[in-house]
Amino acid sequence: MGMLCAVSFNRYGRLYYLDPGEFRPQVGDRVLVPTDDGTEVAECVWAPQWVSEDTDGFPKLAGMASERDLRRDETQRKRKAEAKVAAKRLIREHDLPMKVVAVDHVQESGGGTNGARTTIYFTAPHRVDFRSLVRDLGATLRCRVELRQLSARDSARVQGGIGSCGRDLCCATFLTDFEPVTIRMAKDQDLPLNPLRISGACGRLMCCLKYEHPLYQKFQASAPAVGSRVSTPEGDGRVVAHSVPRDSVVVRMDADGSRCMCSRASVCGPRKAHDEAYGS
Repeated sequence: MGMLCAVSFNRYGRLYYLDPGEFRPQVGDRVLVPTDDGTEVAECVWAPQWVSEDTDGFPKLAGMASERDLRRDETQRKRKAEAKVAAKRLIREHDLPMKVVAVDHVQESGGGTNGARTTIYFTAPHRVDFRSLVRDLGATLRCRVELRQLSARDSARVQGGIGSCGRDLCCATFLTDFEPVTIRMAKDQDLPLNPLRISGACGRLMCCLKYEHPLYQKFQASAPAVGSRVSTPEGDGRVVAHSVPRDSVVVRMDADGSRCMCSRASVCGPRKAHDEAYGS
C-alpha cells in the first residue's frame, strides 16, 4: 500500500499520478513535478489518498511550488503565447500549409535566453520544408527552435476538446496509448457506417469503439443469430434483433406476431439443455 495524488499541467488536461512522499498538497495547490526538462509547476486535482496498489514505480512529488516557481511558470506561459503568435505570423509569410497545435518552452536554469528551447508542434497534410521558417523563428524568438509534426490523433490529444458523448476527449484525459480501431468494430456493434457518426475530433475512428467490442464478440459467439428460430418461455418465435447492452434478444412470436425481449440465457441452446438435464 501507499499514497498517490493526481496533478494536471492544464485545466481539464491529462492526469498524472505521483507519490506525494512527505508532502500533503490539497486540491488546487500548486506543486512541483519532475520532468525530463527539470521540475514543472502543476495543479493538484486529487489530494493524496491511500491506495491498495504498489506505489514504488510512481515518480515522487518534488515539493510545493514557491512564489519564485509560480513567477517562472507565468513567464514560461507568456513565452509560449508569444512564440505561438510569432509562429502563426511567419507561417503565413512563408505560405506554408501548416497549423500550429501547441508550443512548449523550456527556460535555461539561469533564467536567460541563451539556453532556452522552444518546441512548436504542428499538423500538415504532407511533409513540409520548414528550414527557412526555423531560421526566422530562431531570429525572432532569440532561442533554439524545434518543429515537430503531429499525427491527427496526437493533435487531438494535445489540443483536447469535447467528444460527441459530451465528455472530455479520452486521449486528452486518460488514454496513454492508441490501440488499433477498425471499421469492423463499428459493424459488429450495429453502428451506422457514417463517418460523421463514428469519427472522433481527430477525424479518425473513435477510440471508444474499442471499449465495448469484446462484449459484442462474446455476445455474438453464444447468442442465436438474427433470423434463427428459438423457443422462449412465452412460446416459439424468430430472432429479429439483438440488444447487447441488455444481454437480450428481440423475438417475434409465431402466435400473434408480437415482439418480446428475452434474455440471452433463456434462448441459448447450451443453457436450455443444462436446465432440461438438471432442472432450472
